[in-house]
Amino acid sequence: MATSDKRLVKSKSGMRMLCFDPRLASPFTVEEPPWSEEAAHCENVECKAKFDILNRKHHCRRCGKCLCNNCCNSQIILPRMSFIDPVRHCKSCYTITKKENEFFDKHLKTLITGGHFRMHADDNTELLTTNAFTCSLSPDHRYLQFEGDLENLDKIYINKIESVQIASATIDSQGNRVASGIAIRYINASGNSVLLKMEVERGTFCNQSMSWITAMHKAFTLISDSSKTGAT
Repeated sequence: MATSDKRLVKSKSGMRMLCFDPRLASPFTVEEPPWSEEAAHCENVECKAKFDILNRKHHCRRCGKCLCNNCCNSQIILPRMSFIDPVRHCKSCYTITKKENEFFDKHLKTLITGGHFRMHADDNTELLTTNAFTCSLSPDHRYLQFEGDLENLDKIYINKIESVQIASATIDSQGNRVASGIAIRYINASGNSVLLKMEVERGTFCNQSMSWITAMHKAFTLISDSSKTGAT
């Protein structure tokens, strides 16, 4: 997505880079939470310090809880909520954001770069084609796209993916089981549930493709965890 499709918005939590059209927002982002405003004491159950002139209120930008400075003094970037600068976090949210930032810093780039595969459809053992294909995440993070003989295959929208399973049937030189393929079940444009199986193309791009599979699994886990906790 081009920078011109986004705008800089100032909220009480900080500066955020948001899409003009919310429908085009990355599925890996969520809205900032409402702030807890009425608390008279720190909302960390292990602290509960009373707020006064010297002990001021602070808010975790991730969970919105009202906390004292000792419980909410960590600063870290929060791309999940589209903040452009490091923002204040409570200790528990800092740990979560730090882990998620590995996805934004590393795995998201891997998904956009793409992996090289041979593809199956549903449970058929017959390959759709003998040629290899590239599967990559779109620049706006909204769908998976294909290049090669299957470039006319419908886009797979990230928010329509129902499940992601990794096939670990290959043993590397150190005796470790490594990803040999991935199965993605999704809802297509007709509203049908489709299972797409992709096998890693052996050769020059093998390691890149296995990294792509790992990144895709992390992407699905990130979105799945968000829906379980009620994030939007």
